[in-house]
Order: sequence, then structure tokens, then C-alpha cells
Amino acid sequence: MKIGIGLPNQVRDVRPHVIPEWAARAEDAGFSTLGTVGRLAYPGVMDTVALAAAAGATKSIGLISNILIGPAWPATLLAKEIAAIDGVSGGRLTLGVGVGVRPDDFVADGLGISGRGKRMDADLETYREVWNGAPVGGGDNPAVPPGTRQVPLLFGGMSPAAYARMARWGQGYIAGSVPAAMAGQFFDAARDAWRQQGREGEPWLVGIAYFALTDPDTGRRKVADYYAGSGDFVDIVVGSMSATPEAVRSTTKAFSDLGVDEFILNPTTDELDDISKLADIVL
Repeated sequence: MKIGIGLPNQVRDVRPHVIPEWAARAEDAGFSTLGTVGRLAYPGVMDTVALAAAAGATKSIGLISNILIGPAWPATLLAKEIAAIDGVSGGRLTLGVGVGVRPDDFVADGLGISGRGKRMDADLETYREVWNGAPVGGGDNPAVPPGTRQVPLLFGGMSPAAYARMARWGQGYIAGSVPAAMAGQFFDAARDAWRQQGREGEPWLVGIAYFALTDPDTGRRKVADYYAGSGDFVDIVVGSMSATPEAVRSTTKAFSDLGVDEFILNPTTDELDDISKLADIVL
């Protein structure tokens, strides 16, 4: 199982200048991947910006959005953004995408939360066309340069439609930030959808969980703030945050036992020392 680390792009009061250094230190430490968390109506750094900054600060580590809210964006604009980040990184980006659940994240005119599932289905077609070099805007020009690839897609979500999109369009599935005991059923559903679609092999499965080692109390407070208003889910997330080496090891083993291909530990503070502390535990 590969071990990645998240960027602190959606930690409340994040210091944006930390992100490039965080990325570089994570690569030097030997993590497999850098991940982002995606929200719009929250005082953080946009996931596309964080990924672009990480791409410029690193040379080999993978990049993944887990997850980006696709239908909150105009599809052609997002496809161009993603292609550019992937190109700048040398083909290291995987787009983890989902439909979103919070109404306040849908801030663009005409792109509200209603109908987001149908928009997502249409958007996926648009992404493919843009990355294939189709003209955009009614003219003759494509949005992307020659050599742009089809960026690999992973999907989050727990609805039948989300699993169906994953099986049709994706390389795999990302479970939400829940304990392994809960995530197992979501991975099983992803495997079932994959087989029902007639896909060969197995989907790439990614687990995510939160951690804070330098300042756990601040980490719990900030992750609770991020998920405020989500009912009982906030207690699940806060309760499953790893704050000690023993907890990190236990959580990592639990996801490994599920047969997960990659496990990404997302920070709940922007304390740079947490990178080396986490690396000493899991790498």
C-alpha cells in the first residue's frame, strides 16, 4: 500500500506560502502522493492552486485531488485547468472528483447544487473532448496544447450514480474521511460496480484519514470547524483523527487490511514538522 500525505490547503487560517514548502518536504520524505481537499465556501486555498503550487515545487511525487467538486465549475474551464496542472507536473496528476454536498460551495452563476449529478455526467464528456484537443468557444482553437493526455479520474461519493460513474469513467474510487470499519463497505460497493460494468482487473482504491501530531488539540478544533453543520459526521471525523504514533499506525494498518492501494493522511494543521513526524511513523 502506498502512503501519501495531504496538503493543508483547506485548514482554516492556513498560511498559503507554506504549501510549496510542504510539497517539497513531503517529496523529500518519500511520500507517494500529495492530496488536496476541495471546498469553495471556506477560507482556504483552492485545490487547483494548491496542486499547481505543488507541481512547481516538486519533481516526482504524485498529485491528486480528493476530492474536487466538479459540477461547481464550468466544465471547459476546469478541463483546461486540470490539463495545465498535469502538463506542468509532467503527467503526475490524478483528478479525484465528486458532485459535492454543500449548497454554499456552488457559487458560480447558473451552477447551483440542483442538477449537479446530470451536469457531472455531461461534464465528463466535456473533459474528454477538451483533453482530446476539440475546439472550444465556437471557434477553431482547442483549449489545450498538443500532447495533452486523458487525465486519470478517481471518484468519490456513496450514491449508486457515483459508483456507476467510477466504473464507467474512472480508474478507481476514493472513500470519504471515515474509519476503516466504515470505509470497507464503500470499497466493496466500488468493486461490485466495477465488475458489473465489465471492467477488467480491480479499481484503484484510495483511503483518506486525518492526522495532527504537533498540535492535536488545534487539529481537532480545525477539522471540526471544517465539517461543522454536517450532523453526526463531524463527531465521526474528529473521533477518527490520529493524534499519536500508535493511532497513526493502527489506522494505517486498518486500511491496509482492507486491500486499499493507497492511503493518504490529510493534515488538520499547517505545522510543517508534522511531515517528518508522520514519515518517521509510516515510511
